[in-house]
Amino acid sequence: MAKKLNLKYCVFLPIVLLITIFLWAVPTSFFGIEALTVVQQRVIALFVFAALMWIFEIIPNWTTSVLVIVIALLTVSDKGIGFFCKPEFGELVSYKSLMASFADPVVMLFLGGFVLAIMAEKYGLDVTMARALLSLFGTKPKMVLLGFLIVIAVFSMFMSNTATAAMMLAFLVPVLSKLPADDKGKIGLALSIPVAANLGGIGTPIGTPPNATAVKFLAEAGYDVTFGGWSIRMIPYVMIMIVIAWIVLQLFFPFKSDKIVLEIPENNRKKDWKTTVVWITFIGTILLWATEQWTKINSNVVALIPLGVLTATGIFTKEDIKQINWTVLWLVAGGFALGTCLQSTGLAKVLINAIPFNTMSVVLVMIVAGIVCYFLSNFISNSATAALLIPILIVVAEGMNLGASGSRAMISFIAVCASIAMLFPISTPPNAIASSTGMVETKDMTKVGLVVGIIGFVLGYFWLTKLFPFA
Repeated sequence: MAKKLNLKYCVFLPIVLLITIFLWAVPTSFFGIEALTVVQQRVIALFVFAALMWIFEIIPNWTTSVLVIVIALLTVSDKGIGFFCKPEFGELVSYKSLMASFADPVVMLFLGGFVLAIMAEKYGLDVTMARALLSLFGTKPKMVLLGFLIVIAVFSMFMSNTATAAMMLAFLVPVLSKLPADDKGKIGLALSIPVAANLGGIGTPIGTPPNATAVKFLAEAGYDVTFGGWSIRMIPYVMIMIVIAWIVLQLFFPFKSDKIVLEIPENNRKKDWKTTVVWITFIGTILLWATEQWTKINSNVVALIPLGVLTATGIFTKEDIKQINWTVLWLVAGGFALGTCLQSTGLAKVLINAIPFNTMSVVLVMIVAGIVCYFLSNFISNSATAALLIPILIVVAEGMNLGASGSRAMISFIAVCASIAMLFPISTPPNAIASSTGMVETKDMTKVGLVVGIIGFVLGYFWLTKLFPFA
């Protein structure tokens, strides 16, 4: 342990600091990006600093997130250090926006999910649900893993993938707790949450915001994509990717034992009015999450319902509050703060506009745009990335005279690229949920995310351009 710490602090930390200081101090012309401001340069340096700190885990990931927010507040916000934060250095970030990262709607979604998970364990709901779920897939570890991947993916096609991940965490915890401590399969099971949630959302237009963004802008350009037209092409893609992910997870994290022996007893807790309220609240919250497109109640708003109901009835107490995993909430907040910096300083748009799409071939435009989308989505909201890229690419597609089929293929591919970005705990909320189990190191998440991402990228391109193109 001491040797590992020395390596982190004596080797990795100096390297990270030197790279960060270099990027911070060089002239803006070094980056070769026209009209890059000093503030945007600082964001690039902060971006690299955060990425390297998260990869090497020199300090806990959540502390890196907090540090990122503090540094951003001091150096690129409108209320930062006076001589650092002058308007002539570029567009500054609202300090309120950075601080609001701690209370972002998705953070509230996490909070509601944690409340449900804590109450599920306290009142025996997790035991009951785990028994019912596992009975469908037997006791062979690889089948249990496949079962989780399929169930999470299907749920994510019709409800928020973040809400799905938060809900399924309550199902998965009993499984993880019963496996041997040295069984690598536990890591694979924990990673099944973000992998399946991120992939599953691709299946339908309502599965994830980038899909809805793609459909909206295609419709505005006169290239309508129906719900069935999208789903009939993308659900088979999702199922193939789920099988690939299943194989990858087994290769990287093989199970030690031949079967999972789960001695989960019946829930013997005496059923009282509190248990009934918890069940009703749990089921009601899930139903509201699943029917967002009809009720029009945002899933982030729905997440606060259990908090309101269970605290008002005295079921969720001040002692239960201590069990909330605040480190994960702060970890996610750091990622949102970086996204705010990218957007508010105009850096994200500058980076996209710096790429000369109009001089490239169609294939090159799709590949480069897909890579840019994939890269940005690993650090900022995939919704924001899609909202930023898709309007530009619609114009590019029209300028290149791609027609209906080509435009649909390009824009749909960008939506896919946004969803397969899952390298770090801050890449997507489901990734952070997996990280909250304490069983997944960033290097493991990055390894799986990179392999699944590359395969998903290549398959997605050929799927939408060659195998099942839009008519």
